[in-house]
Amino acid sequence: MSDNLATEEATKNALVMPFLHSVLGYDVFDPNEVIPEFTADTGTKKGEKVDYALVKDGAIQILIECKKYREPLSTKHANQLFRYFSVTNARIGILTNGAKYQFYTDLDAPNKMDEKPFLTLDLENLDEHLVPEIKKLTKSSFDVGSVVDAAGELKYLNQIKKVLHEQFSEPEEDFVKFFTSKVYEGVQTAKVKSQFLEITTKALKQFLNDSINYRLKSAIGEESKSSEKVELSDFAQDVTDDVTENSKIHTTEEEIEGFNIVKAIVRQKVEVHRVYARDTQSYFGILLDDNNRKPLCRLWFNTKQKYIGLFDDSKNEIRHPINSVDDIFNYSQQLQNTLTFYD
Repeated sequence: MSDNLATEEATKNALVMPFLHSVLGYDVFDPNEVIPEFTADTGTKKGEKVDYALVKDGAIQILIECKKYREPLSTKHANQLFRYFSVTNARIGILTNGAKYQFYTDLDAPNKMDEKPFLTLDLENLDEHLVPEIKKLTKSSFDVGSVVDAAGELKYLNQIKKVLHEQFSEPEEDFVKFFTSKVYEGVQTAKVKSQFLEITTKALKQFLNDSINYRLKSAIGEESKSSEKVELSDFAQDVTDDVTENSKIHTTEEEIEGFNIVKAIVRQKVEVHRVYARDTQSYFGILLDDNNRKPLCRLWFNTKQKYIGLFDDSKNEIRHPINSVDDIFNYSQQLQNTLTFYD
């Protein structure tokens, strides 16, 4: 429906109200539960409205301000929410454009909404780790005390994760200096700092890759020990016993990494346990439902020039050259479209 959501009202009708009803469990047709265009006088501001107020146990619990679909969200869009926090009993504020939902509370100062959200839900790029937190906000489970307690941890957890992401991508001088001091005893001259900036950046990336690969190999090892036939739930390598014993097939770390990228892309459309892989001497195949008649793509990583093979609706394979596994993300839309062939 996104192409037809040109206004805030269209966004509220098509996206926000279904979210309030189907996800949070409120009856949008009952004004005792969902109050549209909620008004509360705030000092010198008279007659200002917030888009929705959610009521439970006779008290307003959640305030919601809406913007039209795709409009960027920022605290300047939440002026009404800020003001209403001081004159209502609500402890939760939601700012949304129908796709992204930013959840606020008053951790920093009582009855004053924080400037940063404690949780951000993006329905177009869903983080499954957030689902249990969203459940706490549903009508059937809502308890303001437990929600606010959880919000404190979530807020700082997400901020630390953001800082780590930034540092792993582009380490700051103090961050690099910390690691340099642990391994280098000399004076940190400008040349040394420059050298260790590059070394630290590489080390961080290798650390992440090594950690992921260790876990993947551990999973392979555990599955191999439990069965004479190698049947890996994570990688779905369906290989016969004689091939296992004397195999020319070698699954590389790049193929495993590529498989995980494909899973991350298509999991927005299908459950991840439906995505399987089968390695061959020529290519690394990725299938839906472990079915050869439902190919998603093939990774041709056994030659100097790497390719990703994508399929059209007639199951004809078209190879596209790529330079690294990260280039798979450039074909996210095509991979998701392939899923529609098998509905």
